[in-house]
Amino acid sequence: MFEGMLPFWIGFNIFVLLMLALDLGVFHRNSRTVSMKEGAIWSAVWTTLALGFTLLISQFWGRISPTSELSASDAALAFLTGYVIEWSLSVDNIFVFVLIFSYFNVPPEYRHRVLFWGILGALVMRAVLILTGSALLARFHWIIYVFGAFLIFTGLRMAFHRDEKLEPEKNPVVRLFKRFFPVAPSYVGDRFFVHQAGRWVATPLFVVLLLVESTDLIFAVDSIPAIFAVTRDPFIVYTSNVFAILGLRSMYFVLAGVMDKFHYLKLGLATVLTFVGVKMVIVDFYKIPTALSLGVVVSILAVAVFASLVRDRRLREAGLLPGAGNPAPAGGTD
Repeated sequence: MFEGMLPFWIGFNIFVLLMLALDLGVFHRNSRTVSMKEGAIWSAVWTTLALGFTLLISQFWGRISPTSELSASDAALAFLTGYVIEWSLSVDNIFVFVLIFSYFNVPPEYRHRVLFWGILGALVMRAVLILTGSALLARFHWIIYVFGAFLIFTGLRMAFHRDEKLEPEKNPVVRLFKRFFPVAPSYVGDRFFVHQAGRWVATPLFVVLLLVESTDLIFAVDSIPAIFAVTRDPFIVYTSNVFAILGLRSMYFVLAGVMDKFHYLKLGLATVLTFVGVKMVIVDFYKIPTALSLGVVVSILAVAVFASLVRDRRLREAGLLPGAGNPAPAGGTD
């Protein structure tokens, strides 16, 4: 798995850590509210880096992975397809992040800190899951069918299952933590732990971080098998996941305020999951070309976004949503 590639694995992770250090240590040293404009700029930065990495693979794949059966062009296409799939599926996390921050009334200036450490933890968890999945697939081919069936089930469940109410008090990770560690009654700046009455206690902000981490673990179990339908090369799987997750934090600040407009996004994501699951199940009978998979995924997402925006406009014109001619009630809406 790492034969001849260890320097590239190390180099890539050093690059990621340097970018994260630059983000937190320079641009966001002090807690402050991140604007939609700033979020859009950082999203563009991460997307540009991902596209640049695609070009890098297309030019130097032979040196990166000299024993790979993939050609440089196929490796680059696999990375790009995997990135698009993982990025689109990670957007679903934003729905939950919005609910968590709203439920705990997290001040806007502290949200970037929570997302930063939450996504850093997510990278570690996903690395473990990816390496485990790669090892299992290399040894047991039949697991590809298990992954495929699981994705089809998840996609259908997402399409037909109504959203559940957020109930943090029932989260097993949070319940276990509160059983063994005291939690302060209110926020103490942007700190996760404080020393009070002679003992260390967690702040509600750390509870929020635990929820973000546990939520991402659940999403990772759904999304990581999806990329194995594109490629089983662990380096491509890992790097495409990393770029998708790194861009998620910035994307939150772009989409958090307009998520209610994307009425059909969940249905689109459910369709993507189902398509990828079918692709995995039939892999031994017909291998859907990676370029075709990329086109299908992009088309599904484009249709979902376009249909959502059309529906939102029509509802507002009909006066069925807050907007021109139908202002929101005083005090806002839930």
